[in-house]
Amino acid sequence: MIILAILATLAGIAGLCWLLFNLAVFALPLFAGIAVGSWAHATGAGIPGAVIVGAIGAAVTFGLFQLLLLAARPAWIKLVVILAFVAPAAIAGYHATLGIVKLTIPSDTWQLVFSIVGAAAVGVTAFMRLTMMAPPGPAGQGAARAS
Repeated sequence: MIILAILATLAGIAGLCWLLFNLAVFALPLFAGIAVGSWAHATGAGIPGAVIVGAIGAAVTFGLFQLLLLAARPAWIKLVVILAFVAPAAIAGYHATLGIVKLTIPSDTWQLVFSIVGAAAVGVTAFMRLTMMAPPGPAGQGAARAS
């Protein structure tokens, strides 16, 4: 039974880490949705109305991201848009890693080191996922044309 509990705990930790990496991409839309939902609740929309308004706010934020990637022509503008989404993901990764290592590592220095490594890992993962969402450049650009 003890071995099964250890394996179940490791599976749970692995599942939470997988969830963190998958959801880190959506840190900015989540924050926007929570902010808009909190505002709606404070203005008297009630809990169901706040949830609906928050979900719409998160969807609009992610849709705006997709639109900006589609409409932006220069690569540096696309990079700025992607970095606007990567920064909150890296911050979320830092705090998630810090929360985990505070439970297991007593040294403050090592907690900081592991948290920075976790932030970098989540930031790089979010960057890679977001660059895969970016549409390719116009056809024929950068390639030699056969005449």
